[in-house]
Amino acid sequence: MQSQRAILWIVFSMSLLFLWDGWQKSQGKPSILGGLTGNPQQTQTAPGTNPKAPPKADNSVPSATPGTPAAAGAANAAALPGNAPAAAATGRTLVMSNDVLKLAIDTAGAQVKRAELLKHKDLEKKDANVVLMDQVAGYTYVAQSGFIGAPTLAGVPDDQQGFPTHRTVFQVLQEPKAEGDATVMKLSAEAGGLRVVRTLSLGKGSYQINVKDELTNIGTQPLKPTQYLQLVRDSNKPSGESQFYSTFTGPVVYSDEKKFQKVDWKDIEKDKVDIQKTSNAGWVAMIQHYFVSAWVPDAKVAREYYARKVDTNLFSVGLKQVLADLAPGAAATVTNKLYVGPQDQQVLAGVAEGLDLSVDYGWLTPVAKPIYWLLGWLYNLVHNWGWAIVLLTIVIKTIFFPLQAASYKSMARMKAVTPRMQQIRERYGDDRVKMNQAMMELYKTEKINPLGGCLPIVVQIPVFIALYWVLLASVEMRNAPWIGWIHDLAAPDPWYILPLIMAATMFIQVKLNPTPPDPVQAKVMMFMPIMFSVMFFFFPAGLVLYWLVNNCYSIAQQWVITRKMEGKPIFGKAPA
Repeated sequence: MQSQRAILWIVFSMSLLFLWDGWQKSQGKPSILGGLTGNPQQTQTAPGTNPKAPPKADNSVPSATPGTPAAAGAANAAALPGNAPAAAATGRTLVMSNDVLKLAIDTAGAQVKRAELLKHKDLEKKDANVVLMDQVAGYTYVAQSGFIGAPTLAGVPDDQQGFPTHRTVFQVLQEPKAEGDATVMKLSAEAGGLRVVRTLSLGKGSYQINVKDELTNIGTQPLKPTQYLQLVRDSNKPSGESQFYSTFTGPVVYSDEKKFQKVDWKDIEKDKVDIQKTSNAGWVAMIQHYFVSAWVPDAKVAREYYARKVDTNLFSVGLKQVLADLAPGAAATVTNKLYVGPQDQQVLAGVAEGLDLSVDYGWLTPVAKPIYWLLGWLYNLVHNWGWAIVLLTIVIKTIFFPLQAASYKSMARMKAVTPRMQQIRERYGDDRVKMNQAMMELYKTEKINPLGGCLPIVVQIPVFIALYWVLLASVEMRNAPWIGWIHDLAAPDPWYILPLIMAATMFIQVKLNPTPPDPVQAKVMMFMPIMFSVMFFFFPAGLVLYWLVNNCYSIAQQWVITRKMEGKPIFGKAPA
């Protein structure tokens, strides 16, 4: 039967699409569905374990690995990256926090070396919070900043030549303490004739750290400092990531010219990074499933972007911005924002232009954005993300009802002529030419389009793939309960109840469709619910809920339309 073959073709084509996409992601190549890629599985090596092989890097930014801070002299802009520090230096760790974020600040470089999200539980360790940034064996993820471009000063020791960098030990001027609704701390460092007083401020309920650097030229020569802001991370996958779907983990750059650009780890490894090099506005970030960290300069000044390898399995993404000249005794202030937290699109849009694009839907963004907005609007009505998913699926299915109805009507006509098509197959046996001619004559007589049941479905595919990614990428699903045993819509159903019910609905759909005359096709259609249900055992409960509601609504639609086409009553007695 031509329509059944077309349906099977679509099913198998989609299956091959997902299989190929999975292979692409496993090889670290971009997903063809948008928003996805795999991460190269590199050896988990603690940073700084290969000091004899200095990594390639931008020679204007110090590249000593985190945890091995050097004296300020290594920060001289003319110094080669990775040079052994003149003297090792150690700092102390200060903790500043609010009600949603707990930060560990290392005075060696005034860098953020740990960030714990107090409102987000780890998907694997339910009693522990998500630790987004950390610096431990096998995992490195830190935020750094500093200043470069110091001139060589006659008579000044080498270890005092450079400006303060992320390897310079800062002095504590003010321990973290509450000032109004914010927690504030102050640090200070001097090197190369430049004094830097850094103030970090963390407001109540905020994932945004405001970083203010007050610069003073304490030397006798004019200075022209350049500030760099960078995020350093290894390429290891986030813990708890599913093996059945993969989301992008890695650096991103946003500029006015090229907007949102992802950077693959392998491109950095091969020194083949293709990003916007300079711009007057934008930011840099590291993204992973549900979470993001980003450096956002406040001033719209000329900046240069870079992404580079720092060490074995250690990479950085950052920007450099040239500041105004400082005459002896002159002072200046530069402010930046560091966001470390969940990918809440409304919050991100308020932090910086385009930062909400870190929730990456790829080429489906124009379709996915309205769907996300509608999901949030429905949540505000019912105050439960599970019921919001149910309502969202119903709304979208209702919008597509005319197309779906046309598909079901076509399938109902095909089902009605199935016995006659079987007779044609038996009559002509292996004479494919005469059999196809007879079937085409039957289609013409009964006014049936063999592809009528497939084309409406194909039109809807982009919308439902976009809906799929909205539910997969929305951080709001994490730890969000629905009913009963579903306590986390971002985690698989612990009792596999939803996947089993979904398998039953798929079986019902198979029974409602015309039975393929080919026995092999008929068996494949019967096995499809089993294959899909096994796959959905490992999918987030929110996604399975969406597919379940979609199936139930489709069954109701198909049953009503089929009853009408057969002249049978929907409810009660048949009309006289």
